Amino acid sequence: MNDINLTLDKECLLCNVNDWQFLAKFNEKPQGETDFKFEPYYRELWLCGGCGHIINSHQFDMSVIYQGAYWDNTYADKIKVTFDKIMNLPPAQSDNRQRVKSLNQYYQNNINKIFGKLLDIGSGLAVFPAAMRQAGWDVTALDPDPRACVHAERAAKVKGLSIDILTMDDKIKYNLISLNKVLEHVPDMVEILSKTKDFLTNDGIVYIELPDGELAIKDSTHRQEFFIEHYCAFSMRSLKLLIKKSDFEILHMERLIEPSKKYTLRAIIKPLAIKT
Repeated sequence: MNDINLTLDKECLLCNVNDWQFLAKFNEKPQGETDFKFEPYYRELWLCGGCGHIINSHQFDMSVIYQGAYWDNTYADKIKVTFDKIMNLPPAQSDNRQRVKSLNQYYQNNINKIFGKLLDIGSGLAVFPAAMRQAGWDVTALDPDPRACVHAERAAKVKGLSIDILTMDDKIKYNLISLNKVLEHVPDMVEILSKTKDFLTNDGIVYIELPDGELAIKDSTHRQEFFIEHYCAFSMRSLKLLIKKSDFEILHMERLIEPSKKYTLRAIIKPLAIKT
């Protein structure tokens, strides 16, 4: 397996350039990565020369992870303990509290003084929905794993919705839709992000947060931003291209190092106005 050749010959999903630069190979999972029992383990990291996007290249069936394995291996029976631990972190040490504070300040200063309906896609541990509910939002936590929705209702005290956003036919419109460290987990992020427009109010906005591969790669190829569950990690340019390809415009964008030391990109966006 060490000699496998995964040389890429395809256009980048975001910039449509076929110019890939090899970064690293892995014959075993790096320290800290969840063990999904992929054997034999082999994958590579490649950088797009056109936009700086970084992708994981391998021959594993990633759908296995999201048919329950991700929850089983990441949370299992530790879900409530992990939830409580994060919720009780001091604000200065909490990625989640800093995220919520920044987003709500922007919303109140630039969009609306009154919080409305929030749809959080890929809620997982539900610490973000919980903190947003505490701040005054009417929150729905969407996750394809029904166990995540039960957890969100019990622990975060929000509505849980177990469904795929691509097949959702909910008539409810939301003032804010969040994709917090979600799009790097899906094979077609443009499709997912584009779909959110169907569920926004006329003045609704979308919040996205993604791993910043552009900075993380300067540190180490073994960082969590590049773990196997991530299809990709972003650069500033590739994030802008994602937003443009999905027919949104940027209201705010920033890069930061979170209290947990994760390299992160954030953006607040709204749908492009339809030209008549």
